[in-house]
Amino acid sequence: MAGRTRGGDFPRCPACGTPVHKELVGLRAALNVTADLTPLTPAEQAAVREPNRLIWCLRTNSLGHRRLTWMEPWHPPDCTRGDHVTEHRCPPAEPTTLF
Repeated sequence: MAGRTRGGDFPRCPACGTPVHKELVGLRAALNVTADLTPLTPAEQAAVREPNRLIWCLRTNSLGHRRLTWMEPWHPPDCTRGDHVTEHRCPPAEPTTLF
């Protein structure tokens, strides 16, 4: 099962500890994707969309296997085939000032 550990738990980001989905997506020009697991509404998708930050459709098949699929320009923002998630970025760190 792509992106899962042996116990069925999702791996965690080593920097911030957030559960993420990791998968190698694509055939010819494969991308190593680390995606957040939090589903986004269409408004949230528009807010986080940047030139170098992709939105993915995280689909779950009948066996419970999750796969990321590319969000083509014609992909409907309100599709019901999967959760729309984005590439993981760690939240800003708390300032650590010593004095």
